[in-house]
Amino acid sequence: MEPWTAAAAWLLLAGFFFLSSASLSHFDTECYTANGEDYRGFQKQTSLPEGKACLFWNETFQHPYNTLKYPNGEGGLGSHNYCRNPDGDVQPWCYIADHEDGIYWRYCDIPTCQMPGNLGCFRDSGDPPTLSGPTETSNKQTIQTCIGFCRKQRYKLAGMESGFACFCGNEADLAQRGRAPGTDCNHVCFGDHRQPCGGDGWLIVFDTRVGSCGGNYSSPSGVIYSPDFPDKYGAGRACYWTVQVAGASAILFNFTLFDITDQADMVELLNGYTKEVVARFDRRAPPRRPLNVTGDFVILYFYSDGSNQAQGFVLLYQALRSRRDGESAEDEGRGLSGTARPRAPPGVTNGTAEGRASSSSQILYVITSSPGQPRRSVPVWTVYALAGLLILTVVALLAKLLLHITLKSPRIPAAGGSDSCGQSVSTSSEPWIILYRPSTISLFKKKLKNHHHHHHHGDLSPLVGN
Repeated sequence: MEPWTAAAAWLLLAGFFFLSSASLSHFDTECYTANGEDYRGFQKQTSLPEGKACLFWNETFQHPYNTLKYPNGEGGLGSHNYCRNPDGDVQPWCYIADHEDGIYWRYCDIPTCQMPGNLGCFRDSGDPPTLSGPTETSNKQTIQTCIGFCRKQRYKLAGMESGFACFCGNEADLAQRGRAPGTDCNHVCFGDHRQPCGGDGWLIVFDTRVGSCGGNYSSPSGVIYSPDFPDKYGAGRACYWTVQVAGASAILFNFTLFDITDQADMVELLNGYTKEVVARFDRRAPPRRPLNVTGDFVILYFYSDGSNQAQGFVLLYQALRSRRDGESAEDEGRGLSGTARPRAPPGVTNGTAEGRASSSSQILYVITSSPGQPRRSVPVWTVYALAGLLILTVVALLAKLLLHITLKSPRIPAAGGSDSCGQSVSTSSEPWIILYRPSTISLFKKKLKNHHHHHHHGDLSPLVGN
């Protein structure tokens, strides 16, 4: 490697590390699942107006979920009293000390625990409806079932109500609507009791881009979900997403969720210009740290075979630019309504089981060849010289082969008749034999011997005698 190339590579690596560390805060938002199973924030009281204090998970041994039964941090449990969702309920919750009518737990309303693409909970006035498009009802309703229905109708929003009803609409429908607490929309979906599907008179609304099989992204940051998310991805999927951000020097990718169980299913990141695979992830090789790809154009590819469906993935991306004077590395837009990074309370550091920012402060991959720059090619004169040399070599070999076949074969004198067997060949019919050797060509005169036949017809030998 040339000295200037090595120096440029080190400078590029150092610059990307600096920019990535500053931009990773975009990747540490609190929830990317529909029910907040991945919430690792610090709220420790239940929903208002009561706002009951949560019990510590290492002091709830009388209840099903505690650190004695789950000592390895399963579900985010630990020596703390933060809201969690270890059982896959519709939203985070915690145990409380006050028993009211035998209820010893409550939901936690956490505004920052809202997956991108979930636009919130809205009151359904009925007349006019909150979402004015087509509707359908189903006893197998899920979030993605409703999203898929509205996406096929070419609507941008999908809303669920009472666990079984689906409504379609566009952004204008929500212009004059106020949001409500998430606990008003936590009725379970009839088709999947782990998902919230609105409430009685309350509509939970999603962007129909969530869970689509493919799409084009050009905003500086955004979130890409596996097909059919938050449902399990379907069989036989082959989906492409493009991420092309004008002016970006690199694009930083981070998987906040990766659940692929079949060994044939995979996710790939490709160079948008050359179509070369820069990273491949599957069940045996899951992503472990953020991936930094230089350039402004990346293609995301997902494939699933016909079996073993799973939850899928959630992939965040952030475009990085060279910092200008007076400009922060975090002055970027957001895609699919992202949320801000929560601040750690006093006494809690990122080194605890709850902190995840430190685990994202390193870069596993740095692709130092820019997709936007053409590769170096061989000079044209070198190609022509090699082609000419090859042609000369082929011509020489063919000439040698023809000379060997044509000139080395001796002439066999024709027999004058049946009575000419005992006679020698006349001097005028003596042939010239040309023997080819690699270093020289020798010409000399030799007589062919006639072989007499005694009791049978013999073969006339063309061998040269002395």
